[in-house]
Amino acid sequence: MKKGTVETAVGIFFVIGIMCVGYLTVKLGKMEWIGSDYYTVNARFQSVAGLKEGAEVVISGVEIGKVDNISLDLDRMEALVRMKIKDEVRLSDDVIASVKTSGLIGDKYIRMSPGGSDDIIPPGGMIIETESPIDIEDLIGKYVFGGVSSSTGQE
Repeated sequence: MKKGTVETAVGIFFVIGIMCVGYLTVKLGKMEWIGSDYYTVNARFQSVAGLKEGAEVVISGVEIGKVDNISLDLDRMEALVRMKIKDEVRLSDDVIASVKTSGLIGDKYIRMSPGGSDDIIPPGGMIIETESPIDIEDLIGKYVFGGVSSSTGQE
């Protein structure tokens, strides 16, 4: 009888351990259950060099979502970015989406600059105003080969 009690206790602890591992996997992996708390919006950019799926989407330094998918719009030859935005955040239709870099050589993310319109972008809607990242290599190349003028006022 005592052996059966020990086996039952071990079985219960084993099941609880498996449930804890499953919970941590979902939370740490940031997986979503059915019926997520996000809606999607899209934006077109001339370039999204360095931006990756899973990158943060922020307003005023606060994360409001993630980049869900990056693809090429074959008709316009532009990058099409789909973002998941938290349900409690509503974006006005004149919001500006910019690809920015965190730190000097950090990861790329999308910064939203809120607009003043009362009209809201519906789920699946399109952000019209976008800004692509600055290409440092092009700027250095222009400076080195004389494409950028210096405006110091001295001649």
